[in-house]
Amino acid sequence: VQLQAFGGGLVQAGGSLRLSCAASGGTFTLYTMGWFRQAPGKEREFVAAIAWNNGATYLESAKGRFTISRDNAREMVYLQMNGLKPEDTAVYYCAAIKYGGVYDREYLRWDYWGQGTLVTVSS
Repeated sequence: VQLQAFGGGLVQAGGSLRLSCAASGGTFTLYTMGWFRQAPGKEREFVAAIAWNNGATYLESAKGRFTISRDNAREMVYLQMNGLKPEDTAVYYCAAIKYGGVYDREYLRWDYWGQGTLVTVSS
């Protein structure tokens, strides 16, 4: 499975961004899709995940601000980020896991990764 993430950029605190991830090379509905992020000097961190049937989970600090969604027909997954804060600054990665679910928050368990897209939130 190949994943390509895009949509990052520079935004002021309180602003919004929508990240997108295009998947190819596999049966999309077999995979739970997720977003992780990695800030400089920190470990990769789970942000959100969504199952084929749209069941989703979120990092506690992302609840109410971020929304993950997927379009199974287009093989796309999205992360709508509202109310962005400087602490959300990180490289955001799209990921896929086949034998796992939305509660798999350990990044080492995920099978496939996109190249990452940088989100910078200025104060």
